[in-house]
Amino acid sequence: MAFSGGVFIIINLESEQLKTIKNSTFGGVRSLFATAVAAGILGGCATYPSWIPSSGPSREQVLEHHDTKGIDGIQVVDVDEAVARKLLANQKKTLFSDSFGGAVRSGYLIGAGDVIEVSVWEAPPATLFGGVAIDPRTGPATTRVTTFPEQMVSSDGMINIPFAGLIASAGRTPEQIEGEIAQRLKGKANQPQVLVRVIHNNTANVTVVGEVASSTRMPLTARGERLLDALAAAGGVRQSVNKMTLQVTRGDKVQALPLDTIIRDPKQNIVLQPGDVITALYQPLSFTVLGATGKNEEINFEAQGISLAQALARAGGLQDARADARAVFVFRFEDSKALDWATPPKITPDGKVPVIYQVDLKDPASFFVAQSFPVDNKDVLYVSNAPGADLQKFLNIVLSAAYPIINVINLKPAGL
Repeated sequence: MAFSGGVFIIINLESEQLKTIKNSTFGGVRSLFATAVAAGILGGCATYPSWIPSSGPSREQVLEHHDTKGIDGIQVVDVDEAVARKLLANQKKTLFSDSFGGAVRSGYLIGAGDVIEVSVWEAPPATLFGGVAIDPRTGPATTRVTTFPEQMVSSDGMINIPFAGLIASAGRTPEQIEGEIAQRLKGKANQPQVLVRVIHNNTANVTVVGEVASSTRMPLTARGERLLDALAAAGGVRQSVNKMTLQVTRGDKVQALPLDTIIRDPKQNIVLQPGDVITALYQPLSFTVLGATGKNEEINFEAQGISLAQALARAGGLQDARADARAVFVFRFEDSKALDWATPPKITPDGKVPVIYQVDLKDPASFFVAQSFPVDNKDVLYVSNAPGADLQKFLNIVLSAAYPIINVINLKPAGL
């Protein structure tokens, strides 16, 4: 006969043999059960056999066997306020106001390639440019205006005006060019007044690319357009604001900040300069949570970052029936200069140090530390099972093996 509780089959046994098995086996089961319970109670912190189901290493295994065949030189760091503050300081981003805020362009500067139009007014009756067609828009005024054909600023930054010669224009404002032309015509034209207009702005532009509605080149004006103006000209970002990063490239300087920071701090909405490149970046940041937490999965977080306390909350917190609150670990490949290491670390080929950060949530003060400890992209957050949870699983296995045997022995065939 067979039993669903285990694979125990008795075939063609005589009555006396069955009685012998009953007595000897039941006594052995009782002995085994008593031994298992005693071992579990007296050795509650002991390491259970490797075949016991588990979601990962226990606290003791992490702390005592952190050097593995795969990665040696792992640093184990107890997280306290000093460690959390230092890591948070290392992650502090340089602000746009510090990197780019000092260089503010005054007015619009003409560049090589811009197309401009020059108009000259003279007082009658004697006029230097009397033979040039009169602008009909002036009407029957007492002064005459002469508008010269549009011309592009040459590669060497010059324009040519009759009777004034070559005028250096690149890198100058329209007002500065007007002053020089008027000065050159003095004594030749009768009370000359000059107006310079930019017809086509081909040089003072910024480029907006990346995760925006439409990549664009936005022309700059004397108004002094700012970072968010360029983003609006491109139709805004295509992802959630709190998951976007704006990168500004100016010459050989590249700097990035979360878009949410730029919106909340007006100082970071810097004045743009010609040639700036603005890149809207959507970089999904995430950490992986494993072990005795409410859920085990990869969890995304915002570009401005989150703390360990927030990460634990998003993971559903610690499971009260399983978790060892002393054994909250963060596995990370850390920058080699992030901390002062107790022992010389072994650097990976990409310049990182394998680190296990340990947080003891049995200590009430650690909840304050968890609010300032920053979670990095690709971190692994792991919570070990408590020794009592492993004991319970061990006893469940023992009992599940013992009950079918007891049931078999207690069954008496008819006639015994």
